Amino acid sequence: MSRDIDYGNLMHTAMRGLIRTVLLDIADKGLPGNHHFFITFDTDHPDAELADWLSDRYPGEMTVVMQHWFDNLDVGEDGFAITLNFGDAPEPLYIPYDAIKTFVDPSVEFGLRFEAADEETDTDAAAPVSVEDLVSEPEDDAKPDAEVVSLDSFRK
Repeated sequence: MSRDIDYGNLMHTAMRGLIRTVLLDIADKGLPGNHHFFITFDTDHPDAELADWLSDRYPGEMTVVMQHWFDNLDVGEDGFAITLNFGDAPEPLYIPYDAIKTFVDPSVEFGLRFEAADEETDTDAAAPVSVEDLVSEPEDDAKPDAEVVSLDSFRK
């Protein structure tokens, strides 16, 4: 009986754990310095929770920004809850980690893109990518090509 090491799934789990660790720190101490996050997630994920008007406006995916104002950040094992401001209307969201498509902190040029499973491998893959490829306005429907970069470039 032969088995393979499922590197794609291991990377997927590790990178989502990194996001959880970062959010736990933010929940405890707040956002330091100029750090802020662009988080794109699948609005159709069965465990994602958002107002009907938001899911109607952003079918399939939505990018949220954690920067100047957010409230009620509650980081759990499988996802996080947060209240964000949409046109002066606070709205609670629940975003499962496995619904996240991209996570970007442009202040330090850090970004992750989570690729969907394909039929051949049946696993998810996560890869660090160029921040410029990931950061766009939340309403922008353009899908830039990803450029894989080495994590070494982010180490000091």
